[in-house]
Amino acid sequence: MHNNLSLEDFVQGYQKDENALCLDVRTKQEYDFWHLPDAINFDYLSKTLADDLEKLPENKTYYIYCRTSRRSLRVCQLMRNMGFKEIYHLDDGVKDHIQEKA
Repeated sequence: MHNNLSLEDFVQGYQKDENALCLDVRTKQEYDFWHLPDAINFDYLSKTLADDLEKLPENKTYYIYCRTSRRSLRVCQLMRNMGFKEIYHLDDGVKDHIQEKA
């Protein structure tokens, strides 16, 4: 399974881990409005999401988030099924953090 992290632990984790990639699985519009530093957009609604994920190296550590954690939980499960091992998930998403910034 994946590990659920608080926002603070999530950000500290991917910023300290040189082998980590942070994936924002919200839409491009959501990503363009605001995203975590160094996050890469992998739009959950994209028809090429599975193909795009398959191109990622399995030996990396992945930190995955979305707005409410629904999409990111599904992506975590998809990646787990694809053979990815090191997956961390932002518990409850970034919705509250975005509202603070708005």
